[in-house]
Amino acid sequence: MKEAPRRRRNPPPQPRRARHAPGAETLGHAALAVHAVVFEGRSADAALESAHERVDRAAVRAIALGTLRWYLRLKPAIAPLVSRPFDELSPKVGALLITAAHQVEYSRGAPEAQVHLAVDASRVVGESRASGVVNAVLRKFVAQRADLLATADQDPAQRHAHPAWLVEALHDAWGDAADAVLAANNLHPPMTLRIDAAQGSAADFLRSWRALGREARALDWNADAVVLERPAPVQTLPGFDAGAVSVQDAGAQLAAPLLDAAAGMRVLDACAAPGGKTLHIAQRTPGVELVAVDDDALRLQRVRENLDRAGIDARLIVADLTSRPESLAPASFDRVLVDAPCSATGVIRRHPDIKLLRRATDIETLAANQRRILSTAFELLKVGGRLTYCTCSVLPAENEKVVAAFLDAEPRARVAGWTGKVGTPPGLRERPVGWQLLPGGDAGTDGFYYACLERIG
Repeated sequence: MKEAPRRRRNPPPQPRRARHAPGAETLGHAALAVHAVVFEGRSADAALESAHERVDRAAVRAIALGTLRWYLRLKPAIAPLVSRPFDELSPKVGALLITAAHQVEYSRGAPEAQVHLAVDASRVVGESRASGVVNAVLRKFVAQRADLLATADQDPAQRHAHPAWLVEALHDAWGDAADAVLAANNLHPPMTLRIDAAQGSAADFLRSWRALGREARALDWNADAVVLERPAPVQTLPGFDAGAVSVQDAGAQLAAPLLDAAAGMRVLDACAAPGGKTLHIAQRTPGVELVAVDDDALRLQRVRENLDRAGIDARLIVADLTSRPESLAPASFDRVLVDAPCSATGVIRRHPDIKLLRRATDIETLAANQRRILSTAFELLKVGGRLTYCTCSVLPAENEKVVAAFLDAEPRARVAGWTGKVGTPPGLRERPVGWQLLPGGDAGTDGFYYACLERIG
């Protein structure tokens, strides 16, 4: 009797291979954000908007910002490995190479693994035909990076990953302190909070935060400031939803106290967006009549959101204060805060894209605009009123030189002193006019400039 033929069994189905290796999508989207900043001139915040809905958005953001922070050091180390001038590469390939080089040099991942991810990421950025180039260049970088970076670091600007014009400007302004500023700009910034004293104290927040198993510390020189040991989502901060806690650098927290407003006064916050200082003024001085102005309607909506979170009302006006708008009468405010648009060279550690977006030629244009805004704001100030001018710049051309030029042309203005109601931050530098905080420094703040003026006629 013949044995029945055995039925052939089909092999078990094999799991589908993922389209990309785990992490390649993250690397690719970070590279696309870098590309948008470097080659399209977009801000990092705008470039990262497309990643907001991604589950890996925090990783995309961290890689992109890290790459932008060190871009000007990494590019000259990568460029010699490319067979043609680097700037002749496809911009997306160039951005991917620098982003992957950042991961090789600055992440904890194995360098060889970062190369594999970058090859897969070439498809994510739409440059699959360049995968061989990406593989070859990055393998060379892994093998030679110590020598390549040592060569790049012979140039001080490349070593600090700053544009040469800014390195020169910082040395001209701050001499031996310039290197400390450059180093501080490359550090990860702390997450600093401002506590609304009417709703609690720093000690109250610390108790609540530590009860959640988190750690933070208060600042000796600012009773309302708390620095978190590790950044945290704002939704996890006790009291955030009610406006009891706000995210605000300790240096920025000086603006409202220096304004020295009192209940019943009419207060103008010029150039108000995104509204952190507006909210601080309102919370610090209940009973003021507050008007917030900005020339950007979308950014002014951020001011409204900040105020709404704390249940505070204010009049919001879209206006360009390089000249007086008809909606604002001359000599109608007791206090005016001018947080002038500037180069933002004091907040590079928070916004490393500034190193790549700002140009030396911008400074003169910004200073002229600041002068016009300051003149308009002073026109709106009552006799006997106080005006606080501030920037997040560390360049004298936008700070004391703007204020000094204004004072020379305006006999009705005089310099006002530092109010005794405000603690003096460690490391505060007195300037020919006003005061400067440098990034990092003894106070650990961002870079801010402040000057206070009074109208005497």
